[in-house]
Amino acid sequence: MTAGRLERVYRGAAAAAGPLLFLERTRRIALGEWVVVRSHGQADRRGQVIEAGDITTVVQLLDDTIGFQPDRAEVVLTGQVASGVVGTELLGRIFDGHGAAIDGLPAPVGDAVRPIGGAPMNPVRRAKPSDFIETGISAIDAMNTLVRGQKLPVFSGPGLPGLEIATRIVEWSRAPRDEPFAVVFAGVGITARETRGFIERVRASGAMARTVLYLNEAAHPAVERLLAPRLALTTAEHLAFECGMHVLVVIADMTHYCEALREIATAREEIPG
Repeated sequence: MTAGRLERVYRGAAAAAGPLLFLERTRRIALGEWVVVRSHGQADRRGQVIEAGDITTVVQLLDDTIGFQPDRAEVVLTGQVASGVVGTELLGRIFDGHGAAIDGLPAPVGDAVRPIGGAPMNPVRRAKPSDFIETGISAIDAMNTLVRGQKLPVFSGPGLPGLEIATRIVEWSRAPRDEPFAVVFAGVGITARETRGFIERVRASGAMARTVLYLNEAAHPAVERLLAPRLALTTAEHLAFECGMHVLVVIADMTHYCEALREIATAREEIPG
């Protein structure tokens, strides 16, 4: 191992199983730490620590493992946990599930970089929800009114238009009295067709300028389904608490988020030794 101030480099991994990489007897590991895996003649691969044990450390790779030889890899533990760029510059932008720009524009500079594993707010310090947010869907606005500070779950089954409702909320929602307002959307485990259709509709509706999109597709690694909602919430907190905006966060579909939790938990149980 070659030690540095922030990163540690390990020569060779103990084993690999699909997108999982196993390291032995690593030191000073943080759960959620970013990892860079280098192989001769191949592009660098990204990964994240999903199990930090005394004997075995498990890294989930975010890129394909075709032609990957774990015993010859160079594994760089960066010493940095998951974080994201935040700021009003992100409005109108589209990102993937780990925060990389996918709209053909340069990566945003933003106002700051914030870790995405923030602690929840103390409920007793929250203001009582009372201010109306219009979604544009009459059944919600009239019968199950959405107010600031409230969580509104939308339950849907296979074949039902849950994503369609989420799309309409992103398109039509607004705050009263023309106050500064933004929507942060996290698509979790959606298909490529749903991604294209969603982007086209938001752009055509004119809502793109006040919207930040984090889109994780079903073909992407499961760990991204955990990152996308946290990136969205981190961005929303910055816009709300530091930029003085009213922010609506829409996450679809939380079922895929829960399935990703189960998949990663199962992978941890299969750790050798």
